[in-house]
Amino acid sequence: MKTYELLAIFKPNLDAEEVDKSVKKLEDTVTEFGGKTESTDKIGRKKLAYDINKFRDGFFVSTNISLPEEKVAEFKRQLRLTDSILRTMFMEVSKKAELSK
Repeated sequence: MKTYELLAIFKPNLDAEEVDKSVKKLEDTVTEFGGKTESTDKIGRKKLAYDINKFRDGFFVSTNISLPEEKVAEFKRQLRLTDSILRTMFMEVSKKAELSK
């Protein structure tokens, strides 16, 4: 399994409880695909650089997950189908190179 970082921007018209439910649903989806959630950081409501679907701000949530490589495409598809998410950025976390002396 590889480690990935997911940055999701949720719609600002959701209250804190709805955002928590959506984050929990994401974590359940990761578990369903045979992965695990390493950490979740709710960054909070931030102003966007430009309007997305006529929204000027959104709730930012950063999540580190481990997921089997063959399940990544289906997980990304599930993210696109989630109505409460405006935008996502999904990246593979690379291991840091060690300096030899």
